[in-house]
This record gives sequence, C-alpha cells and structure tokens, in this order.
Amino acid sequence: MQGLIEKELSSQDKILKPDFNSKTGRELLAFYLQTKFKQILAYDKKYSMPIFREINPGFIPKFSKRLINTPDKRFLISITGESAAGKSTICHEIAKVIEQLSMPVTILSTDNYFNDISTLIAKYGTFDNLRDSGYDVDAPSSFQLDVLKEDLQDLADGLDIKCPRYLPNGTGISVPKSIDVKSSKIIIVEGIATMYDDVKDVFDIKIYVETDNDVRKKWFIERAVNERNQDINNALKHWEYILNAGEKYVKPYRNNADIIINGKADLKYFAQILEYIHTITNNFQ
Repeated sequence: MQGLIEKELSSQDKILKPDFNSKTGRELLAFYLQTKFKQILAYDKKYSMPIFREINPGFIPKFSKRLINTPDKRFLISITGESAAGKSTICHEIAKVIEQLSMPVTILSTDNYFNDISTLIAKYGTFDNLRDSGYDVDAPSSFQLDVLKEDLQDLADGLDIKCPRYLPNGTGISVPKSIDVKSSKIIIVEGIATMYDDVKDVFDIKIYVETDNDVRKKWFIERAVNERNQDINNALKHWEYILNAGEKYVKPYRNNADIIINGKADLKYFAQILEYIHTITNNFQ
C-alpha cells in the first residue's frame, strides 16, 4: 500500500481539481473515487491478511449518488460489531492517523448514550448484580436512541452538539449534554447502537467489524482483567452475556452493513489505507 501512496504522489498524470459546487464536478469526483476504491479492493485481495471481508454490491452506487446529490451534508460513518471485535482499536488507529494528517474528522462513541441506570445499580448494589438480575444492557431499550438520532441529524446538518457522558465507573450515571462534539466534514460513530433500527438509516456508510469468537474472548478477558480490574470468574460470566447479546442484537444487522472488515487486520496496513484515501482525495492538479 505504501507503494501505491508513493506512486500517487509522484504521478504526473493527475486530474484537474473538480468544481465541487457543480453537479458535473461532483459526478467527476464520484467516478474518480469509484475507480480508486476498486483499486484498493484489488490490492487488498492480494494482501496476506485482507481487511475487507465483504462489500455490499449496492454500496458504491449509493455512495456516489449521495456525494452528487447532497454535498452539503456531513458524511456520517458508523462502525459497529460485537463486543471485543476490535471496534475501539480501529477507531483509535483512525484517530491517530487523523491527527497526523490533520483530517476534518470527529469520532463519537455511542457508549455515551446508555441510559442512566444509577437508581437500579443503587437498588441491586453493583452493576454485576443488576446484570445477573436480568437487566439487558445491550438491548436497544438500554440506549437513549431518540437523543442519539437527534444528535446525529444535527451533526449531519453541520450543527455542533453536546452529547451525554456515561460514566464508566460502575455507578451507571449519565450526565446529559456534557461532551462538546464538533460537526466536522466526516463524523465517525462507534458502537453497537449505531445499527439499531431507530438510527441506522442516518448513516452514509455502515461498517461492520467482524472477528472470530475465540479471538474476541481472548481480547475481552484480557481487557476485563487487566484494564477493568474484574476477577476472572466475573469476566467469564460477562463474556457469556455479551456472546448471547451479540447473537441477539448485533449479528442480525450484519446484512445491513455496507462494508465488513476484519477486526484482526494489521493496524499499520489499515493506517496506510487511510493515508491512501487521504492522498487520492487531496492530490489533484
């Protein structure tokens, strides 16, 4: 991929920068991006560990139509997948590349839209006790989906928002309108709530991160024990919960995804793909 980036930068055969204010210019840009995206896919197929597992056949024409007809709206990209599939790791890599390339991108986590369950936790003593009582933390009803949808629509229209902050300290407290979120040209939203029925159609590009269960379990247990100070028995109990919740709430939305990517992908290679996309969208004559 680094070779493609260098070839693009050194090439003397570049197109004139289209006039994005005209429909003709946007049509030219859409055709150009289609060609380059197909080039990325062809390269990826030959890579030792491809990042792209599946591409929805209707994605490229849908994306092109969106680019041509509604250029003023921000681009909203969702990244979803089962717990411990690698969503956050991929978003951290995106954030790192964004900082290096000064790209106009905002990253938002739907974990901040969990309901306030502080009263329930106080009643049952701990979050684990609440979960064991039958509270379904990953169910759509456990999220503030109405607030999330309204915030996403505002961001798409170019409006900055203040999103809630869910405190990850076991108290279950959600603080409304607590985090400033800028409406950048591209907005990436990570979390399982992005593909629930009330919000999934807001997104222009829907990405599903997929990782084998044995790898997910290893990652989940390591994170629970090393980062969240959970004992191994409780971590295993919670793993059984998220395994079942993923089958029930997340995997059914896999078929709605535009792009399915490998959660075990080489992050250096993934960063090079992002750099290449940045290069081709900013390397006009």
